[in-house]
Amino acid sequence: MTTELRRVFDEDAERYDRARPGYPPQIFEDLAAAGTPPSARVLEIGPGTGKATVSLAECGYRITGIELGPSLAAAAQRNLADHPAVTIVTGSFEGWTLPEEPFDVVFAATSFHWIDPATRVSRSADALRIGGLLATVATHHIKGGTEVFFAAAQRLYERYDPRTPPNLRLEPARDIPHDDVEIAASDRFGPAVFHRYEWDATYTTPEYLDLLLTYSTTRSMPRPEQSALLDGIGRLIDEEHGGRIVKRYLSELRLARRIR
Repeated sequence: MTTELRRVFDEDAERYDRARPGYPPQIFEDLAAAGTPPSARVLEIGPGTGKATVSLAECGYRITGIELGPSLAAAAQRNLADHPAVTIVTGSFEGWTLPEEPFDVVFAATSFHWIDPATRVSRSADALRIGGLLATVATHHIKGGTEVFFAAAQRLYERYDPRTPPNLRLEPARDIPHDDVEIAASDRFGPAVFHRYEWDATYTTPEYLDLLLTYSTTRSMPRPEQSALLDGIGRLIDEEHGGRIVKRYLSELRLARRIR
């Protein structure tokens, strides 16, 4: 993933805040159950507009969020104005100078994959105390919801975006493997533990088109092809599905404890 694509999200922070869904509350319950007390110091990588940060703050954690996009960081500061134990810093996780006092948790919700895979695990370990937790949340769009719509929409992607793999189809949650390769390869963390949550979100036509414009792949398309894709998807939802579709998500919490 390039830095240029990472910065795409900052182009329209208001849309991102409005359209992106939040996270299942069980994520934060399982994080607490893993031994994270309310007094814990948390470093959040890429909080965006604070979609997960608000839930973390409501747990009582003392949070430092490091956000690459200045517009996203400003939105997060507004959304977290009632939580004085949260500090949002504008900058990159890779370039930020780690404080001398280590953190109890390094947390990343749908952002860890944007960090350089050669260094993200070791740098997370550097930020943590011995025994601290690396907690990452991955989000997958999976089979379910309005399945016939997503099969038809895929043909539109193949038509208008040449980067789209042919015959790509959504998989059920059971067919998506746990991603523990980088943790298993690291000598600084114990084995990863996974928690999975399936959930549905319902979107009207304008809401779904709004959501699509928060994805880096859609935003980076040439404007004529982007407009044709969105027009086609909008007509499909309106004409074939009564203006409303359901999207099924899989959220996966990965926990790994620093051992050295």
